[in-house]
Amino acid sequence: AAQANKELVDGRRVLLERDVSDTDRHGRLLRYVWVGDMMVNGELVRRGYAQAITYPPDVKYQSWLRQLETEAREQQRGLWADR
Repeated sequence: AAQANKELVDGRRVLLERDVSDTDRHGRLLRYVWVGDMMVNGELVRRGYAQAITYPPDVKYQSWLRQLETEAREQQRGLWADR
């Protein structure tokens, strides 16, 4: 996942989109990451490198991310590949 994330964002201009909360309970910055019209968070889920986990009230893209995870599972990508 780290390598895929690096390939998607390294050397590119990114836009950070805030949902409702600024940080999580551990003080980590919460953002959706965009490179052009591609949401990096969603692309990682689509490729099977991340799970679609949301924490209310930050649920702006929840249904779309869950759909991407379902597709990744069905197509056995990344985390969901047969081992």
